[in-house]
Amino acid sequence: MKTRILHTIFILTVIALGNSAAQNPVQQYGQLRVDGNRIVDKKGKPVQLKGMSLFWSQWMGKYYQADAVKWLVKDWNIEVIRVAMAVDNGGYASQPEEEMRKVRLVVDEAIRQGIYVILDFHVHDASPYLTQSIQFFTDISRQYGHLPNLIYEPWNEPVKHDWSTEIKPYHEKVVAAIRQHDPDNLIVLGTRTWSQDVDEAAANPVSGSNLVYTLHYYAATHKASLRAKAENALSRGVALMVTEYGTCEASGDGLVDVAESRLWWDFLDANFISHCNWAVSDKKESASALVPGASAQGQWSLDHLTESGRLVREEILKNKKQKTSDSRRRKTKQ
Repeated sequence: MKTRILHTIFILTVIALGNSAAQNPVQQYGQLRVDGNRIVDKKGKPVQLKGMSLFWSQWMGKYYQADAVKWLVKDWNIEVIRVAMAVDNGGYASQPEEEMRKVRLVVDEAIRQGIYVILDFHVHDASPYLTQSIQFFTDISRQYGHLPNLIYEPWNEPVKHDWSTEIKPYHEKVVAAIRQHDPDNLIVLGTRTWSQDVDEAAANPVSGSNLVYTLHYYAATHKASLRAKAENALSRGVALMVTEYGTCEASGDGLVDVAESRLWWDFLDANFISHCNWAVSDKKESASALVPGASAQGQWSLDHLTESGRLVREEILKNKKQKTSDSRRRKTKQ
């Protein structure tokens, strides 16, 4: 009871502080929902969120803290952060209390900063962990589901699982558990082949409201053919969200493909598809945004960013520049 009272006081304080400051993303967009093949804001206008994904929580837990989130909001202007809560390999399945502690640190700071937060059950084979998944999303939706900040991602990347007989039934069970406590917030559903077969899912979608399908790509590996799959899914009327993408090869290493990254961003912009880059990590590989040894407290200069980190930060900051320009144009017309 004491914990719930303290959490309620925390939420009310956050709202009060937010009301006295400049509008943050959640104040600006409010409750997100799905309208046709678009995610729209409280006014029914298409929304595209740009942000970052944290790395596997059990291996890169040092960035699961308030200071890192604050810096990404302040210096990168992110509007969404993805919590990649590891399930197996020493994650939530074996250490639920420790992983939930990390998750809540990020969620609480995302709420304080007024950004959206994706709760990702980060595992390639979620089927054996259905009970744990239902428990995790029940706990999270019960505690935070009344807030518009939350976005749920029940299965990170199904691999060779069958959509109709394995992936879809899993999603149906987890969606039902979430909807008992949170009837409104977006739920992003993983698709077959490392969340690439969005066209297959669109042909046989999960029933329900405010459901979105996950598209993952790595720019140096996945190119026009995967964008064609996305176009196919959109033409069938489902909404998409890129909850994870890399600027490099699918291995997470190798070439950072600048040209193909820009083609992907142009495609996502044209279709109002939100995206989170993989990853806030200082692991020595191309996908990492940070160089080895970068501080867990943020305050990263450009020298602390990798080639991918600098490229992605520049892309996200375009949002701020565009919105500033749009605001000035509106004021001029008035």
